[in-house]
Amino acid sequence: MQVFDASSMIYAWDNYPMRQFPGLWEWMANQIEAKQLVMPKVAFEEVQNKTPDCGVWLKENNLEQLAISNVIVQDAKRIKGLLGIVDDNYHADGVGENDILIIATARAYKAELVSDEKRQTTLPKNISKRRIPAVCEMTSVSVSCINFLEYFKRSDEIFR
Repeated sequence: MQVFDASSMIYAWDNYPMRQFPGLWEWMANQIEAKQLVMPKVAFEEVQNKTPDCGVWLKENNLEQLAISNVIVQDAKRIKGLLGIVDDNYHADGVGENDILIIATARAYKAELVSDEKRQTTLPKNISKRRIPAVCEMTSVSVSCINFLEYFKRSDEIFR
């Protein structure tokens, strides 16, 4: 199962239009139906707010939206502490509250995270400036994180 971040769904929607890539979207609809592609509720809400037509498509295809449980909230608090984030003082260059909840959701479901947030080749000295892929790579977080292109290339599907 893959847990999608809003960034990957929006990236796919913007860069692979359904009109030109119908096979890709049919395959993704099948992944949704098989519960292999899911999104945390907070990620779905981001998609719905930024790309309403994509939100409609996801709803029409019965996307499973993962609720943020107490277990997920507690793990998110732990991750937030690891990053040295106090109260709601998130660094503009780092992860935000929803990002941490999305990572914690992937951890709770022991799932791979699909995120198109930019990878940081050089980690910032200030740990609170880490983005999703860098946070996922932390030993104490340990979530597999790939981007959308890696996701569909790995499928070996042929999209017509």
